[in-house]
Amino acid sequence: MGDPLTAGMDGEGPSAGMDGEGLSATEFTEAVAGFATGVVVLTVRDGRDDLGTTVTSFMSVSLEPPMVLAGVASSGYLAEVLRRCPRWAATVLSAEQRALAGRFAAEGRPSARLLLASEPHHRGPLSDALIVDSGLAALECETRQAIEAGDHTLFVAEVLSADYVARRRSPLIRVNRRYLP
Repeated sequence: MGDPLTAGMDGEGPSAGMDGEGLSATEFTEAVAGFATGVVVLTVRDGRDDLGTTVTSFMSVSLEPPMVLAGVASSGYLAEVLRRCPRWAATVLSAEQRALAGRFAAEGRPSARLLLASEPHHRGPLSDALIVDSGLAALECETRQAIEAGDHTLFVAEVLSADYVARRRSPLIRVNRRYLP
């Protein structure tokens, strides 16, 4: 029948954490790592500085009005800024932008202006946030609701404009902690 301590390690049978003890962060991460997601760079202008991060918790939530949701770690400075500055931009990255996604995901990253210094970009006319020019699409958004959800804050925002849409590019996808080519 197999060892109950290793059951589920090969992808079959019951897995750890399913015994009523609760799911650990590691077990949860393993469980959802196989879910493929698109990759977005979220940027916001805070006075004289520009902040940004790579986000994989991003989705559309409504057509009328057009709305999206972005999940950001509650403990980070970016979540604090997004609570104060309701307008921001989300650039859906293309497959060629893997390095850019990595720069915006790095711990201790500098200002978004520095991260985009070698990339074509512009300021969104409605959000004043930095927008990468060569993604799949860029949206300017305004937060309508911030929802605390565990260790993240979910920012539900109305999409004010689609800065651009480039359908001919392939999307950057993240699955199993890796970016797919």
